Amino acid sequence: MLDVDRQDATRWINLGVKLCLFSAFFVALVFQPDVVEGKAMPYRAPLFLAPAVIVPVLARTRGWRPYPHTADALLSAPFLIDTLGNLFGFYDSYSVTDDVLHAVNWVLLVAAFHAFRFRNVADNHDALLLGYGFGAIAIIWWEGLEWVVSTDGFGGAGGLDLTYGDTVGDLFLSSTGGLIGSIVGVMWLGRLRSSDRPH
Repeated sequence: MLDVDRQDATRWINLGVKLCLFSAFFVALVFQPDVVEGKAMPYRAPLFLAPAVIVPVLARTRGWRPYPHTADALLSAPFLIDTLGNLFGFYDSYSVTDDVLHAVNWVLLVAAFHAFRFRNVADNHDALLLGYGFGAIAIIWWEGLEWVVSTDGFGGAGGLDLTYGDTVGDLFLSSTGGLIGSIVGVMWLGRLRSSDRPH
């Protein structure tokens, strides 16, 4: 287990991330500010909120102890950051926002992968490549979903204007962020499991 999951600070950070995420979608869906027009927020909501709901359900039904606050917060954080980026108009005001968040969000996503993994597995062998591979698979599927939306796959919900260069750039940036997230996850979370390893 990860000792950090037992700390009150980790629990409060996780609850704060969840509260902010649900509040952001409440504002976006109920008040519908102009800045989120054309951002397909009703379609994003189920996808973005799903991890924040599924993890607690799994934790309860499977009796995870301690609760995986670290993994839960890290998994919800990319969806919160992306949603706030739209709510505050960063995507429209700063063209670099998409590139920066692709890298940052994949650092967090792959760190979440390691937070789940190191709860049960102490072995660091191949952990770096496993995390990197997880991040690469995730961005391939993400870009695939964006392509479906951009081709009117959701009844005109997307409003995305994708180019080959944009897609390749996102693949590169996210996979690089995933590599960094895997390095950080192995070095940080792997060290927290060091006491569980046989000597």
